[in-house]
Order: sequence, then C-alpha cells, then structure tokens
Amino acid sequence: MTTPFPYEHGQVPPPECPAHGLGVGPGGLRRLYGPEAEQDPHGLYEKLRAEHGTVAPVLLHGDVPAWLVLGHSENLHMTRTPSQFSRDSRRWRALQDGSVAPDHPLAPIFTWQPICVFADGASHERQRGAVTDSMARIDTRGVRRHVNRYSNRLVNGFCQEGRTDLVAEFAERLPMMVMCAILGMPEEYNDRMVEAARDMIKGTATAVQSNAYVVGALTRLVERRRREPADDFATWLVEHPANMNDQEVAEHLRLILIASYEATANLIANVLRMVLTDPRFRARLSGGHMTVPEAVEQTLWDEPPFTAVFGRWAVGDTELGGKHIKAGDALIVGIAPANTDPVVRPDLAANMEGNRSHLAFSGGPHECPGQDIGRAIADVGVDALLLRLPDLELAVAENELRWVGNFMSRHLVELPAEFAPRSPQDDREPPSMGRPAAARQDWEVQSAVRHTAPTPVRAPLDGSHAPSSAAPAGATATADGSAETLSGRVPRQRKPGGPARLWRVVTRWWGGD
Repeated sequence: MTTPFPYEHGQVPPPECPAHGLGVGPGGLRRLYGPEAEQDPHGLYEKLRAEHGTVAPVLLHGDVPAWLVLGHSENLHMTRTPSQFSRDSRRWRALQDGSVAPDHPLAPIFTWQPICVFADGASHERQRGAVTDSMARIDTRGVRRHVNRYSNRLVNGFCQEGRTDLVAEFAERLPMMVMCAILGMPEEYNDRMVEAARDMIKGTATAVQSNAYVVGALTRLVERRRREPADDFATWLVEHPANMNDQEVAEHLRLILIASYEATANLIANVLRMVLTDPRFRARLSGGHMTVPEAVEQTLWDEPPFTAVFGRWAVGDTELGGKHIKAGDALIVGIAPANTDPVVRPDLAANMEGNRSHLAFSGGPHECPGQDIGRAIADVGVDALLLRLPDLELAVAENELRWVGNFMSRHLVELPAEFAPRSPQDDREPPSMGRPAAARQDWEVQSAVRHTAPTPVRAPLDGSHAPSSAAPAGATATADGSAETLSGRVPRQRKPGGPARLWRVVTRWWGGD
C-alpha cells in the first residue's frame, strides 16, 4: 500500500531549510502552516478539496504529516467512531518514532494529558461526566449578569473616546473575564492571561511558556479550593464523585478555560465584523427580523471560531474518504472546510438560520461540552455592546481588516469602530443606550435606526407655557431637549390625553426603528 508521506522516518527537511517558508513541502504536499495557510485558509481548503477530495494529506509544523478531513459526512464519521479514530495521542506514530520532539510548537495541543479530551471509553465517561455535571450546575442567569456587568465595564473604558478597537478592547477581554469568574479565580484575570491563552495554541516559540503560565494559575486555584471550597466550577470538579486528582482537575480547568476563551473571543469578533460590514445583516438585526442568537448561529457556519481541531489517531489500518489511513496516522477535524462542503452547502450565500448541523463545536462523544456557555457569552455580550453603542460604525475600509491565525483558528487583528461619545454607566445596572455626549462634527451616522425616541410636546391646558418660537409648530422634543420637526407628516393624536405608549410606537415606526 502506497503512502502520500514518502519522507517519513527521519527524512523531514531541517527546520532552517528555506523550503519551510513555502506553501508546498516534500512530496508536493501542502503545508497547513505558513503564510498561505494563515492568510487564505479557505482558499487552501478549496485547493486541497480539488486535488484530493474529502480527505487530504497535509503537513504540520516541521513538515510532520497528517490528514485533514474536509468532508462534512467524513468528519462526522471520524468524530463519532472512536473505535477507529482515537483521541489518545500516544498512538501517534510520529511520537513513537521520534519524528515529533517534546518541544514541538504544537506540543501544548497534542501532548497526552490525563483529561477527557485524550481519553476514550470508560476513562472518558468518568472524566467527561465530571465536566458535564459541573457545567449543569452553572447558573445561566448568573452568567448573563456577569456578561452584562463586564460588558458595561469594558464599554465604560472607551465610551467617552468615540473610537475603539472592538477586538482588543472587547472581544478578547470579555470571555476571559467571564470564564475566570465562573472557574473561581477572577483575581487572575489580567493582560498576561489573555496573551498566554492566545499564544499557547498558535504553535509559536513561546507557546510552551504560555502554557506553563496558565497551568500555574490553575494549579494554585485547585490547591486553594482543596483548602477553601467555594460555590464555583473549580470546587465542583474537586468535590465531584469522579474523584479526580489535582492534576486531572487543573488540566480540565485548562481545557475549559482555553477552549471557551479562544472560541468565544473569535465568535464575538466575527459577529461584530458581520454587523459592521454587511448592511443586510445589520438591517435585519436592527429591524427585528434577526435576533442576536440567530446572528451568532449564522456566524458559526460562515466563520467558525475554530477552523480545525487536532486531532484523532487511527487505531488500525482503515479507509476514510477513499484514502488508506495507516495505524498511528494523525487526522485533523476540518471544521471550517466541513461547513463549506458543497455536498451539504452548495450555495454558500444561502441563509442557514435555524440550522445547527454545522461542526463549529466538533461532534460525537467529544463535542464541546461548554458550547452553550460560549453562545451565552457571545449572545449577551454582543447584545449589551450594541445596546450601549447602537451607532457603531466601522472606522476603516473593510478591505483594510487583517487576520492572523494557525491551522486551528483564525481571528481578526483589530476591528476599529467609531460612535458618538457617551458617558460611562453604572456597571451594576443593565446595559442601556444612555445619552450621547456632545455631537460629533466630523462624521454623520447614516442609519435608519433612531436611537432616541422623540417625546411629544404636550400643549398646556391653560396655554400659560406655550412652546418657544424656536421650536416650529408640529415639532417634538428629543431626550436632550432639542426640537425635531416632523413637518406634520406624523398623524396628531386625536386628543391631548392620548396614550403616550401609542405615540411612541407611531414615532418609532416613522423613524424606521
């Protein structure tokens, strides 16, 4: 049986070889790392699909061979059949023959650990059961309160400036703030934790050190919760009947923290980008024809927060997608390419609302157990941000937006936005629109959405306080005291004492809200 990896067992070019900078490596195989893979992953997927079909041979960092599964049904079969495709990385032939060193850039991802993500069968059921049981104890209302409060706090940090980077100042911070609170270590939230969480899955030279930083913080948390139990996720894992030891608990907390953070940060950024760049998307959201959760679900199809998940390892010689897979081969769950598989999605422009058959959270027994928490953070966070700053506008041309990434994820570098400056809001209160600060003179928001509903000026019964002549007849007073003329186009109420609620409905309708 022939293999598409003719250079195995010590024939990999050295890391300093110039060939490592190109998109094609030994044997003509395409690299899943480097400039091409990072700048245009979707283009790379389509090339691989055209060349190899639903399962393609690729090269990981250091030109280590693996299989990328592109087909939707092939990914489902692989993730749902652990008897053929195991999650135990110790089966990887490249590890057994020394082709992959312990300090490989992807070591934080594939190095076997005593956690459910690397287990099958009874071990997986025991550890996964502890995680899912603890997840079930999370108070979803409490999570939403955390999200609203932290969203308000983050917006307060830039709302008076009239301009911000929604990636660095919101999308990358909110999930970590919420997850640290859920796990039971809000005091550990800082910029270093955010940076380490991003860095450790990128395959960088500092990934191992970043991983050590995160593990250190979580180990301290577990030790503290052994001594001082509290009503938080870490305590629930420590006290669970599964009787996990300290290392197991710390590693599961690491898994939950990093997976939830990375996925949710990317998801929030992607939803906000679609809101700011696609007029149809924003119009439907503003007009009530699409809810934020529906917008999130559409984004999970188009821009899943994880583009791929590494990995699965063949238990024995088998076949997938017409390719011969050898025992010990590594396989990658291709989330993004599966979501664009022409067999299940022939028209990429088709509306996918209400369809949750995407693979954004993988599938099978290892499907992400925290997906509902991630959805809640994204749903409530985006909704809170848009409520506080409904006039958000992209501050640069859409073609100026840049992405960075690796074979596992792709995220925006920045998302500059402008809005009318506003005063900070008490973060103990629910997010609200508030009052804009001084009007900006250098730009005008072109939006059909009226952000302050006009309040009618009621004529006094005795006529002693008639409106000033500065306000023409038929005008209404806005929230800041200014006058707005409707030129008699809005029907007058039939009598002065007409219901204010009806008037608000009519004026909101007239303003396109």
